[in-house]
Amino acid sequence: MARPQIHFVTGKLAEASLRSILLKLSDLANFDYTVQVLNITVAALMTTEWIAKRIEVPPGTSKVMVTGYCRGDLKEIETVAQVPVERGPKDLRQLPEWFNQPTLADDYGEYDVAIIAEINHAPSFTLAQIVAEAKILKAEGADLIDIGCNPGSVWNGVGDCVQALRDVGLRVSVDSLNSAEIASAVEAGAELVLSVNSTNREHAAEWGCEVVVIPDDPKSLRGFDETINYLVAHNVPFRLDPILEPISFGFTESIVRYYETRRRYPDAEMMMGIGNLTELTDADSAGINVMLLGVCQELGIRSVLTTQVINWAQTSVRECDLARRLMRYALAHRTLPKRIEPRLVTLRDPSISEPSEEELERLPQELKDQNYRLFVARQMLHLVSSGLHLEDVDPFSLFEKLEATKPTNLSPSHAFYLGFELCKAMTALHLGKQYRQDEALDWGYLTHAEQSHRINLHKDRSRRAPDKEADDE
Repeated sequence: MARPQIHFVTGKLAEASLRSILLKLSDLANFDYTVQVLNITVAALMTTEWIAKRIEVPPGTSKVMVTGYCRGDLKEIETVAQVPVERGPKDLRQLPEWFNQPTLADDYGEYDVAIIAEINHAPSFTLAQIVAEAKILKAEGADLIDIGCNPGSVWNGVGDCVQALRDVGLRVSVDSLNSAEIASAVEAGAELVLSVNSTNREHAAEWGCEVVVIPDDPKSLRGFDETINYLVAHNVPFRLDPILEPISFGFTESIVRYYETRRRYPDAEMMMGIGNLTELTDADSAGINVMLLGVCQELGIRSVLTTQVINWAQTSVRECDLARRLMRYALAHRTLPKRIEPRLVTLRDPSISEPSEEELERLPQELKDQNYRLFVARQMLHLVSSGLHLEDVDPFSLFEKLEATKPTNLSPSHAFYLGFELCKAMTALHLGKQYRQDEALDWGYLTHAEQSHRINLHKDRSRRAPDKEADDE
């Protein structure tokens, strides 16, 4: 089979680095290539309209690749090139990783674990507050909204609460052991009861809905089998929850109990309440949720109960939603849950690329303008423009070095912009994240896109002849 031939379109500044990377990558990734260097210094300033007027596609080309920064509709280039056009990575140093990305099957994103999101101490809130919070939880991935009642008291408003949630189209469960409280919730439309044990199981048949079975004593599972047998005898649908204990209070033993419950009841539906770990452990919740969803997927536990009370667990529902998709895919395809769902990697990036020492030395000689480029490399902050390369580990010291050159283009707004970018660069330096100027740092699913604020990024094109081939800087 013939190797694909890819036509790479770039600018003058990136040519040497691109050719160096492609020389090795083409054999590793099994493709042939051609490179077209357009008459522009910085490839990131190219638009699809601008490229379409200048591209020259060699015979035999199977695909055109432009920089990930290229703005506009790729169809403008495809119309001229007559082959597919693809945006590559924004940083050409990412090309090896780009061509090594796993190809996911079409079923990625499917899941079979339901998320039950609890609103703790619901009686403490107004109906409007509960409905608003429930809508947020639903949008983040919750399948059921669990109304958490207060132990030791009866909430007379639980029925109204359930009804209000049902009225806006939400599925509801009730979290209580009080039979009267449960009855009111079920009558109003709650479809699942958390929970049932020996203290209230005799009422379960009256409710006419599914229940979650818990043991009277988690450590010994006392009463667990008896409640299960009672519900079976009375045709009450149920799912089993042996109770996940916090670390230092029997966590490992409780994981074993889930395994044993699945072994003893291979066909039963099961649920795991995961808040005892995410809420009660000094650690960001994402990694914990991913691990627990992996356990659930392996054991066939088809629902999890989660909470978002403590600050470090404020996004647990979103994390569980991503994790359940990742873990289902990994088990269904018998592959490691690695390099599949980058949105779950938040603190440190999966990989980083940085300019080499040679690139940093060459860049000041090749640049023709005084605009400032910022880089993180070799555990240092670097500021580069035409004829200038400054570096320091401290952004304040770096700025002092810049001021010492007596720059003529450092307006207050430009200084503010550089300060903002240096703050991001410093964060990336300390946390091991990828820094790209004028872009948001990648915090996975927590990332907030930034509007481009680069000063003098490009000149007013309207003052040029439309077909004039000239640098944009």
